Amino acid sequence: MKISVVQIGNSRGVRIPKAVLEQCNIKDEVDLEVEHGKLILKPTVDKPRQGWEQQFAAMSENEDDRLLIDDALELDVDDWQW
Repeated sequence: MKISVVQIGNSRGVRIPKAVLEQCNIKDEVDLEVEHGKLILKPTVDKPRQGWEQQFAAMSENEDDRLLIDDALELDVDDWQW
């Protein structure tokens, strides 16, 4: 499929047909890579744990990384069932 490269301000762009966007599950944002002289567009994938490492490091520096619930298992509790 050939498509035109169009002027967009000082940049250039392409219009991607709706059917192709739907087929590739592309919504509002894509990841753009250049590989061996080719442009590769990939749909962005939510990364729910992105940034956790930095946040946990900041918690440790602020001494805010204590346990909220005691992690000890009390086996002598009367209402405990196996």
